[in-house]
Amino acid sequence: MRHELRLDGVGRRYGIRGPWVLRGVDLGVPPGTVVRVEGGNGSGKSTLLRVLAGIDAPDEGRVGGRPRTAYVPERFPPALPFTAAQYLAHLGAVHGLSRRAAARAAGRWLERLGAAGYAGTPLARLSKGSSQKVAVAQALLAEPELLVLDEAWTGLDADARAELERAVAELTASGGAVVLVDHDPRRLAGAADATYTVRDGTLHRRTADAPVPAGPRVAVRVRGAAGRALPAGVLRTVASAEETAPGAHLLTVPASHSDVLLRTLLTADPSWHVVSVHAPEAHR
Repeated sequence: MRHELRLDGVGRRYGIRGPWVLRGVDLGVPPGTVVRVEGGNGSGKSTLLRVLAGIDAPDEGRVGGRPRTAYVPERFPPALPFTAAQYLAHLGAVHGLSRRAAARAAGRWLERLGAAGYAGTPLARLSKGSSQKVAVAQALLAEPELLVLDEAWTGLDADARAELERAVAELTASGGAVVLVDHDPRRLAGAADATYTVRDGTLHRRTADAPVPAGPRVAVRVRGAAGRALPAGVLRTVASAEETAPGAHLLTVPASHSDVLLRTLLTADPSWHVVSVHAPEAHR
């Protein structure tokens, strides 16, 4: 994702004379960030996400800098005449993948989400949880630059929820962005770069004084050559980074992002030496 996605003065309503669901919305989504959207039922959260995803066009204002975008809706239409694998291969082709690449990506994401055993099952016969795994897989298989998630964790089992959190960390570490709505305030706690509330048809950014769930964190001590900068993917993943000595750093990361942080450090060229991994409290 090279540019910031921007909404400038965006308004959306349904019908020429319908009431405004959103109006005067200004929002920037920079590369490498997680943006959380909150609000009551019927406040316009899903409408905002549909505009961000390009599913709905604004009735006023403009959307600029649109990246390659994928969307996981709140409700996935299960009664489509495809098996899970066929549907994902079809969506991969829509996103510009070759048939072989689409099939390979579909298999990889079904495996990661714990749904490989349902690849040949018709969508109409899948459980709600398995259908949701397919919905998540279709959004991730073409490596989007912007991922828009509307209650995407609902219905997933614990392993699939954790895998989706890892996918969010991977995407942002590579410079992509994520905008999400989720009913659980602990979801990706501490990972969001900005949190907004939809109220009275517009956006209100949460201030630093408002309570924010900290969530579990992991402290990682690493060592590299003196004067060597940490990889950009690391800086986009961690909550804090402190150079404790020349070449030595103490990194604090949301627990949901720890696997991605370690992989980024160990696959850097040259790789970084991971000295220790522990809960922050264990160091005190």
